[in-house]
Amino acid sequence: MLRRLLLILIVLPISVGLVMLAVANRHPVSLVIDPLTGPGGWAIEAPLFLIVFAAMIIGVVLGGVAAWLSQGRHRRAARSSAREARSAHAEVEALRAASREPAARPVLTHRRDAA
Repeated sequence: MLRRLLLILIVLPISVGLVMLAVANRHPVSLVIDPLTGPGGWAIEAPLFLIVFAAMIIGVVLGGVAAWLSQGRHRRAARSSAREARSAHAEVEALRAASREPAARPVLTHRRDAA
């Protein structure tokens, strides 16, 4: 139910807006990659909506990579904590197994003083 509401309220208007953008901006534009070489340099001729969509996709990918890289220390700490938890769990299980076994009784020896 919540998914359907989210779809109707957020995704549907965004997708309608993107389709409207694509239909209104079908005409080709020239995107100059290297402005120092002048008009004969590196340029891409493509519809404006493709350039806008490509820029958005590149931005999302670069943002995701930046977020993933910045969270590296948290993932490292989580792996370290997981290793410590596994080690502690194994130690607890070993102590439980040892406490279930019957304890060996110490052998009593009689000492006689040589007096």
